[in-house]
Amino acid sequence: MRMALKKTGKALLQALPILASVLMLISLAVANIPKAWYARLFTGTVFDPVIGAAIGSIAAGNPLTSYIIGGELLRRGVSLLAVIAFLLAWVTVGVIQYPAEAMYLGRRFAVTRNLTAFVLAIAVAALTVLTMHIAGIVPRVAP
Repeated sequence: MRMALKKTGKALLQALPILASVLMLISLAVANIPKAWYARLFTGTVFDPVIGAAIGSIAAGNPLTSYIIGGELLRRGVSLLAVIAFLLAWVTVGVIQYPAEAMYLGRRFAVTRNLTAFVLAIAVAALTVLTMHIAGIVPRVAP
């Protein structure tokens, strides 16, 4: 038990600089990107999840910081569907790490895995939102 607590504490300490830097970057983005930009990018059409997944594919990140970024996007008026697609692609699709993945695992595997993850990010986002609507769950976003 002590060993597990020690490992957990060490992992949290290692994650703190990442969380702090993400919070700082988000603060910069919130201060410098006007709300109208999000409205122009995410127009409320059926293409929002595709746009979200495409941006998430390029801006690779880790799941730990996804809660912060997802909350900020929702607060900015981006649809839940687009935010979920963005976050799923953000942690599963690896455009940035594609060259290394292709080199070690093969180009065909890397392309297939990334395309599958991209399509599934959109599908899972749609199914998640549909399930939430059927269950009557409405996400709360603090102002």
